[in-house]
Amino acid sequence: MRVLLVGAGGVGTALTRIAARRPFFDHMVIADYDLSRAEAAVAALVADGKGARFRAERIDASDESAVTDLLRLERCDVLVNATDPRFVMPLFQAALAAGAHYLDMAMSLSRPHPDRPYEECGVKLGDAQFERAADWEKSGKTALVGMGVEPGLSDVFARYAADELFDEIEEIGIRDGANLTVDGYDFAPSFSIWTTIEECLNPPVVYEAERGWYTTEPFSEPEVFDFPEGIGPVECVNVEHEEVLLVPRWVDARRVTFKYGLGDDFIRTLRSLNLVGLDRTEPVSVAAADGSGPVRVSPRDVVAACLPDPATLGDRMHGKTCAGTWVKGTKDGRPREVYLYHVVDNQWSMREYGSQAVVWQTAVNPVVALELLASGAWSGAGILGPEAFPARPFLDLLTEYGSPWGLREQ
Repeated sequence: MRVLLVGAGGVGTALTRIAARRPFFDHMVIADYDLSRAEAAVAALVADGKGARFRAERIDASDESAVTDLLRLERCDVLVNATDPRFVMPLFQAALAAGAHYLDMAMSLSRPHPDRPYEECGVKLGDAQFERAADWEKSGKTALVGMGVEPGLSDVFARYAADELFDEIEEIGIRDGANLTVDGYDFAPSFSIWTTIEECLNPPVVYEAERGWYTTEPFSEPEVFDFPEGIGPVECVNVEHEEVLLVPRWVDARRVTFKYGLGDDFIRTLRSLNLVGLDRTEPVSVAAADGSGPVRVSPRDVVAACLPDPATLGDRMHGKTCAGTWVKGTKDGRPREVYLYHVVDNQWSMREYGSQAVVWQTAVNPVVALELLASGAWSGAGILGPEAFPARPFLDLLTEYGSPWGLREQ
């Protein structure tokens, strides 16, 4: 297998460190708009004696034709998208044009309903991708969408629950929480602030079998969820996320939700950014410091530039992060409720891989999926979510990677 990885940020770099320990691929091109980031990722692998299969390239992820050309030049079998969701569509379409498989960890962007944003869906996450489903099926290639940790592993858990743990499922609820702290910062997101703002301030989507997909207000339906392995109780709220759009396509459940443990301080900060317009992506004119005239900048990009890069926070970070899927239903005529989960301790991920826990937990899952695609254990044509594939091979291989998962009866 020959791989083009686009994006050499925290997740992309962690992905290379995980993949370097596995033999399933022959060649990986690490491409980024900032060539120095891609070169740094390769240099770290060379220093560890694991760099022979990797090389760096510069690429603009928004330039579909350039990405198509690079895929063809490097004879890549698959494109792995480790960029933020703004670049999903050009990369997704470049892979199709080049005849390559495709894998991402976040889907194409949503747009709220113009008149009823907190009641009805507008353009849903992934809609732009699913519009090309027939073209992908005709190509015979696999577009594996939403294959990070959430979405990704959480969807695999949903499929595992449906196949092996339940006869009927009343509700599937993705629940994400952590007890991570960062020394020296009052506000330092552990993941991309651009993506965090997008997820948390858009209208959350809920699925109900009788009603279909609908939306609520941001941070709605708060609940306290008790997370395992010492993390403990965390208040979780509704957040827009891909699982709610993916799981019902392949798993029969009466209700699907996604709730994220954000905390009051985090929610207040996001609300403040929204109040003054700093969550906006549309560029605004700002006077240049040198007096040369106004420049156009995106307020959200300014916020991201003012905050620390999450990938650099590992040495200051303490605690654990948990991603998981809570499932309620019946088995053999009796009620059952379980939480399937995956916990990563930041001290462990830093010691073993030099990557902080959140980016490492996101990155390990696409590597596992790539290995299953390479071996043929996962295969299919068209646009497919993680829950479209058998769960057991994935969960067994994840454990083999040294990162076991857990199951708790509720």
